[in-house]
Amino acid sequence: MSRLMKRLLAIQLLLLCTACTTLENWFGSAPDDTRAPADLLDIVEETRIKKLWSVGVGNGQGNGFYRLQPVLDGNTLYAAGSDGIVVALESDSGKRIWREDLETEISGGVGIGGDMLLLGSSDGTVIALSDQDGSTLWTSQVQGEILAAPQTNGRVVVVQSYDGRLHGLDAGDGSSLWSYDSNLPVLTLRGTSTPLIYERFAIAAFGNGRVVALDVNTGAVRWEARVAIAQGRSEIDRIVDIDGNMLLVPPVLWAVSYQGRLAAIEVASGRKLRQEEVSSYAGLDQGFGNIYVTEESGTVIAFYRNSSGIRWEQGDLSFRQLSSPRAIKGYVAVADFRGYVHILSQVDGRIVGRTRTDGDGVRADMLARDDVLYVFGNSGKLTALRVSARDTE
Repeated sequence: MSRLMKRLLAIQLLLLCTACTTLENWFGSAPDDTRAPADLLDIVEETRIKKLWSVGVGNGQGNGFYRLQPVLDGNTLYAAGSDGIVVALESDSGKRIWREDLETEISGGVGIGGDMLLLGSSDGTVIALSDQDGSTLWTSQVQGEILAAPQTNGRVVVVQSYDGRLHGLDAGDGSSLWSYDSNLPVLTLRGTSTPLIYERFAIAAFGNGRVVALDVNTGAVRWEARVAIAQGRSEIDRIVDIDGNMLLVPPVLWAVSYQGRLAAIEVASGRKLRQEEVSSYAGLDQGFGNIYVTEESGTVIAFYRNSSGIRWEQGDLSFRQLSSPRAIKGYVAVADFRGYVHILSQVDGRIVGRTRTDGDGVRADMLARDDVLYVFGNSGKLTALRVSARDTE
């Protein structure tokens, strides 16, 4: 079996598991099915969740199992659907500032910096748009499907492709500056972590369980850190992808892998400071002295940020295909495959609020600013929610 066919098989297996889960919900699960999505339990509503506005953005995540994530810049919210619709919205009202139809399939985005938006397509096209009106500034071609938002510091654009490569492009015209190949394993999950640019580093996580820091200007490797080690006899058992977005809390970088570990890495040197056993394909967030992780089993875990160990675990949402956690005020929000947004206490992890935003589910990372949560559903529904403590008077 060719390498490409094996990778496609991994994608199909993951999609099949998702489809089976859906069928089980329709027709009922077998009593001994330990991976069936947990039923939602009644909760005591301790929060007030108010919908501020909701707008449609193209066809949302489309059919490619994408995780297109909006981005906030000042008071403007930018979002893209996989059908090529890109919008700029007023973040407080949802009012449209501009709309552009790129007439191409978007699979990675949205990145922003240097007065431009950055998107990637399924055929490896990198698209730079003006953040003022959505007009195209330049396009560039790289090898491989782009599943993460390109990033820029205003001089260099960093693009990660699904084939395990990282590309450095000139931010002025999109011309190639350098390229790095991570030597992708035989089998990987369907996804790519979003690269980071920090000071002189371009930092990326790959399907081989490693985080690599390159010189952002030259592409020279500055350090490598192993987050997970592939184990097991089968190729599926040996998958150790880092698909979720990394978390940078200078001077420490946090990354988590599937079938691997949560690792804290010193940004300057790549030295591993700490590790915890956990399996996750979602991203990370932090707040209240914790690092929040969504396990692939659906358990939400709060690890102590400055010392080893776990503060709390929340297991009532098992196998509901949870999104990356997002800290908002004194809470943590996660969304699931049915479009429910669950609000957890940062203190002890109990579920204190719930609302539904998109019946097609939520895969993309949510955004939070102050007490407002921005949720981009799979069908393209972009919703702003205000989360606050319920009035007990």
